[in-house]
Amino acid sequence: MVITGASRGLGLASAKHVYGLGWTVVAAMRAPEPGMAKLRAETGAAEDDPRLIGVQLDLTDPASIAAAAKSIEEAIGAPYALVHNAGIGPAGMVEETPMSVWEQTFATSIFGPVALTKSLLPSMRKAGRGRIILVSSAGGVRGMPSTATYSAVKGALERWGESMAGEVAPFGIGVTILVAGTYDTEIITDAGAIDTRDLDGPYARHHSTMDKRGRAMTQRAAKSPDKFAARLARALEDSAPFVRRPVGADARMLLIASRLLPGAGMHHVMRLMLGIPRFGGLRGMPAATMAATDPLPDESEKHA
Repeated sequence: MVITGASRGLGLASAKHVYGLGWTVVAAMRAPEPGMAKLRAETGAAEDDPRLIGVQLDLTDPASIAAAAKSIEEAIGAPYALVHNAGIGPAGMVEETPMSVWEQTFATSIFGPVALTKSLLPSMRKAGRGRIILVSSAGGVRGMPSTATYSAVKGALERWGESMAGEVAPFGIGVTILVAGTYDTEIITDAGAIDTRDLDGPYARHHSTMDKRGRAMTQRAAKSPDKFAARLARALEDSAPFVRRPVGADARMLLIASRLLPGAGMHHVMRLMLGIPRFGGLRGMPAATMAATDPLPDESEKHA
């Protein structure tokens, strides 16, 4: 099986877990030398272990993708499982985020994975079996403030998977989308994100309350990546042509709420949870007053 972004976070935990179950793992990453050293230390595998193979992969570079696909097929033939886990998580409002960051995000999480899949699908079709697993998140279910880039790319990832499932099912290939909840990885910290926030700009009040409340919610909800890895391993046994399932209690609750509440209701709930001012709440306010700390909600919001 092939796992992208296997040098850290959910990818590292998943590669370690499925290797322990006996799978041959191709760990695709931008920097194989340090990444494989970390993975071998986690698994106890020897450098010449034929079941743990490192492949250099930069999903923003077409030449790297083509070379990686060739290396994968030379090493293991047609992969049974292709896990698209690699991604980046920009933080910032739409107005604050440069177009270069949008382009990098979509190149890493959509254009690159599509190109790699296109390169490997001919051999998978010929083999007549396989599973393509796409790692999504809460942002793929509902758009989240201050992470529009990430939400947009995860939404696109899910629609791609849904479309592709109908195309490849007749060849014995299935698609699984895993909607990941909150896990304790670098992507949920400032160290693991591309931060384009302007903390003194017109959205300063948003950032102030969202940062405080968001961190508190994340700390409470974050789980070990090992728990995600165990659920990913179970997804390898899926037999339906298309599966979409939550991984984590928070992801499960979001999917249920998304089905029950209309878009306007979800927007209102999210606004209250993150402390974002109500509609028109900042209209006409001078910029100097927008950095005020988290105000108490009015009576209607308390009841809501």
